Amino acid sequence: MEDPAAPIDLLSVYLEKRANLVRFFAARLGSVALAEDLAQDLYLKVAALDPAEPILSPSAMLFRMGSNLMLDRLRKERRTVVRDDAWIKTERTSIGGEDVVDDPPADEALAGRQRLAQLTTALEDLPPRMRRAFQLHKLDGLSHAETARAMGISISAVEKHISGALKTLLARLG
Repeated sequence: MEDPAAPIDLLSVYLEKRANLVRFFAARLGSVALAEDLAQDLYLKVAALDPAEPILSPSAMLFRMGSNLMLDRLRKERRTVVRDDAWIKTERTSIGGEDVVDDPPADEALAGRQRLAQLTTALEDLPPRMRRAFQLHKLDGLSHAETARAMGISISAVEKHISGALKTLLARLG
């Protein structure tokens, strides 16, 4: 039996019991690699403890600390699985148990980017007042009256600018 009055170096007890700890963790985790990782985590915890702190049963303390670390790791993995499953359910569509990718095919995505580049170029080529009216109304979502106030022109002028912009853009983009 260990004398509680004598200071015990928990790190030396850890080194002595390390192989037993790894076997203990491996039996519960089903993986020697995970057990080794856990033993390393335990070493870091033990090394951070105050060596002058009296310990009545160092072996029991090591196994308890290791069990707590193992439970923390298992809980974290469980939370990760639940979180990842929830994300997959919201981001993916399943048909008949198979995931269906919602992303467009690469050729459609490329065509969309090219069409957007054409639209941007066509917008830049519009006369400045026509482009400004179009942007305020169609892109910024202002009404004709709000666009007219922002530009200091009449509502009918805004309507003419927007109509002209649409005709020009449709002609350029087909």
